[in-house]
Amino acid sequence: MTEKIQLKKIDELIQNLDSETLSALENTRELKRYKKGEFLLHQDKLCRYSFWIEQGILRKFYWNDTKEITTELIFEHDIAVSFDSYVLQKPSKEFIQAVTDVTVYQTEAQSFQMIKAKFPKLVELDLMMTEYYAMWLEKRLFEFRTRNATERYLQLLRQQPHIILEVPLTYIASYLGISLETLSRIRSKI
Repeated sequence: MTEKIQLKKIDELIQNLDSETLSALENTRELKRYKKGEFLLHQDKLCRYSFWIEQGILRKFYWNDTKEITTELIFEHDIAVSFDSYVLQKPSKEFIQAVTDVTVYQTEAQSFQMIKAKFPKLVELDLMMTEYYAMWLEKRLFEFRTRNATERYLQLLRQQPHIILEVPLTYIASYLGISLETLSRIRSKI
């Protein structure tokens, strides 16, 4: 619930930006389309962009020995970024990949940093986006500690009912922190 409140506050802030600030923000972002399977970011590369998803689904993952670990599934009207790579401009530990065909607005980090100095409302926007990500991450960690696999799966279905049609079960299982076999057992019981 608090995530929705934060998103509403972010949306309100953007809607109330003056025309000069809004124009500067618009000039830092570019509409891009990626095909299913394409990478927006590779591991060991700098995350030079944040990606606002207009349409489609992205995932963040990393390799652990020979196994892919999906850490995030990111849906429409949300942001994808390798946070520490983006902020610190150091190589990313993870990949960002299109699960479906996606349309994103990508914002270049250095351009955004430069206009923040000129437009103080963008500093506020940046802080609100960081707070939103921190709340999302805290909620995800809490759910991992307090909910069993079935409860996590049912919660995901409630939040994103179309996920089964668009995201491979292997990604969903990895995102939930369970094996594909466990996910199959859960699905057969509900």
